[in-house]
Amino acid sequence: MTQVHPWIKSYPVGVRWDIEIEPGPVQKILDDTAAKWPERPALDFMGKRLSYRELHDHVGRAAKGLQALGVGPGVHVGLYLPNTPHYYIAFFAVLKAGGTVVNYSPLDAAQVLEHKIGDSRTDVMITLDLAALYPQMAAMLGKTRLKRLVVGNMAEMSAQPDAVAAQMKAGKLTVETGSDAQHVRFAALLDNDGRYQEHAIADPREQIAVLQYTGGTTGQPKGAMLTHANLSAACQQYWATVDSIPPVLVEGQERVLAVLPPFHIYALSVNMLLGIRAAAELILHPRFDAEAVLKEISAKKVTSFPGVPTMFTALLSHPDVAKYDLRSLKYCGSGGAPLPLEVAQRFEQVTGCPLSEGWGMTETSPTGTFTPVYGKRKANSCGIPVPQIEIRMLDIDDPSRYLALGERGELCIRGPNVMKGYWNNPEATAEATTFDGMLRTGDVAIMDEDGFVFIVDRTKDMILCSGFNVYPRNLEDAIYQHPAVAEVTVIGIADEYRGQSPKAFVKLKPGAAPFSLAELQAFLKDKLGKHEMVQALDIRAELPKTPIGKLSKKELYEEEAKKAAQAAKS
Repeated sequence: MTQVHPWIKSYPVGVRWDIEIEPGPVQKILDDTAAKWPERPALDFMGKRLSYRELHDHVGRAAKGLQALGVGPGVHVGLYLPNTPHYYIAFFAVLKAGGTVVNYSPLDAAQVLEHKIGDSRTDVMITLDLAALYPQMAAMLGKTRLKRLVVGNMAEMSAQPDAVAAQMKAGKLTVETGSDAQHVRFAALLDNDGRYQEHAIADPREQIAVLQYTGGTTGQPKGAMLTHANLSAACQQYWATVDSIPPVLVEGQERVLAVLPPFHIYALSVNMLLGIRAAAELILHPRFDAEAVLKEISAKKVTSFPGVPTMFTALLSHPDVAKYDLRSLKYCGSGGAPLPLEVAQRFEQVTGCPLSEGWGMTETSPTGTFTPVYGKRKANSCGIPVPQIEIRMLDIDDPSRYLALGERGELCIRGPNVMKGYWNNPEATAEATTFDGMLRTGDVAIMDEDGFVFIVDRTKDMILCSGFNVYPRNLEDAIYQHPAVAEVTVIGIADEYRGQSPKAFVKLKPGAAPFSLAELQAFLKDKLGKHEMVQALDIRAELPKTPIGKLSKKELYEEEAKKAAQAAKS
């Protein structure tokens, strides 16, 4: 056992690897908490609180409203929402109505939204009347298979709806929305007695709860099929890691600052599902603002703040950080991108709370590894496998065998949290599966004798920008559409704030006029998401190539590494 699972000896007291995981409907997480803690505050948003009883009631009424629109088994409902109560209500309502949730990112370019609607077979979309959201999705009506838009507004979930609505209108943050048969008000969705038709889930391991899209090194994004069993297992795995002795989180006593966007799998699982399992009060912020976060932690005695490295860097860099009392924090997790050691060390000095790094991915719901809050920790490691997960390293040169501890290979994972496969893409599913059924992650890692994992490289050509996967191939395809571009290659360069940023190296066509970074960004605005946008440009007479004439990135990465080293010296 110790040879196959060396991480068990590194588990904190009270945490077991061989926990029993009960696959079940995702909505049961909310049902159980609402039954046990009905009057406990569930959501805190813009001065208004909803108890777990009220949240549960809203969900039931939204489920009945969705069923009146035809939502049921086999129907896919898109959520194109920021971090507001609408998301939490809609997510569970879709599942209770018998449908499947499809998450949409407000960062996506129009052509990506169009692809996802068609590929996922989304018929109903839930969004808000925000200028940053509604026009993009309204443009999909008549252009795609999308049949209905359910539109809410932030004001209706606030303590002062009239004042908030007027303020948002004055700031031109909202827009007028359609009033035809293709549009339904979110408030109208809830205008019923809540007696929806229940749909039993025959096999939680088979029924898809969420289609969560993830990028690919080539082609369009792929939909990871996350079943009810996958997501409920991930929640149980997370809970097992914090239910230690002493406990990291205590049921019914926590306040979680939820800033991460819920369309991201990390926020969905950690903030929403784990937060609700813990009967925590979830304090919702639609966007990250360092000063607002510092004020909220201090004023409301927040106990948990899951984030990504850029958020923690921004908090520590704020000029007034020392003015705020952050000592209420006891559990802060960092995911989405590698956590710089100096950021982790300084955060603990400032707050007294250790910053725990973990690893996971969309395809794993996204549990994978955790760093114990109490007990053994190792610098630059993303931790040890969570309960009921097996991690092994595959030989990159010979993928028919696994490697011994301490050897560098492709990280492969097996567990009840691992996706069913890619939606309508058996070829991609097969490509991501090992000879014995483990998921190939594309991350190159080493596991030491204590079971701690160290990510050292990637097999996939991917850039991590503020926790989002950015694939150079997609950027290159977009840049090639520019009439002046003959050749282009994109790499990730170090970015103190975002972790990495995309840099484009371009060779122009004969006689073409050069262009600036700002001009290139303007050209790419409707082709790339905000998180994908090129942040640096280098126009060259020639680009490096391999002996057979293929564009080569190796030399460019080496150049950038030398520049970074020289800058560090100076």
